[in-house]
Amino acid sequence: MNAANTDRLILRAVLAGAAILAASPLAAQVLGGKIDNDMSRCNAGKGPAVRVEITGLKSSAGNLFVRTYRAKDSDWLKSRRYLHRIDTTPRKGAMSVCVPLPAAGDYAIVVQHDANGNREKDFSSDGAGMSNNPEVKTFLGIPRAPDLAKTRFSAGSGITRIAIQVKYQS
Repeated sequence: MNAANTDRLILRAVLAGAAILAASPLAAQVLGGKIDNDMSRCNAGKGPAVRVEITGLKSSAGNLFVRTYRAKDSDWLKSRRYLHRIDTTPRKGAMSVCVPLPAAGDYAIVVQHDANGNREKDFSSDGAGMSNNPEVKTFLGIPRAPDLAKTRFSAGSGITRIAIQVKYQS
């Protein structure tokens, strides 16, 4: 086999591998992206998605961020390791968001109410909640994140419903 044939075989193998990767669901998945709260994605017959009922919101001021993580320790609460983030306007009391998922599987969701709208974590004024509503302990007034195992849930191929209660320090 000459060098030209070898180069062609290598090129074909690389292109075949790229085609397989491009066809996989992971290729379309960009971590840390922002999406809208499209409630129609949680209509009957749709999915996979999670309809999240959020309660405990102190006000309609600021921003509400809903981050979805794969249930992997290597991703859990790591910067830009969430699948996507829904940015929306909070509604005092309770509201719903629809979180689309790439596939059925295990996930964890975090809700953050940026009460003053500064896009920073202000532990004294912002509220937060997580899937399964685990207890969030503090050390010297700083919240300590619960283990992934306490927030993990399984989502099916249709619409999964969960409730998250937002809690505030003050």
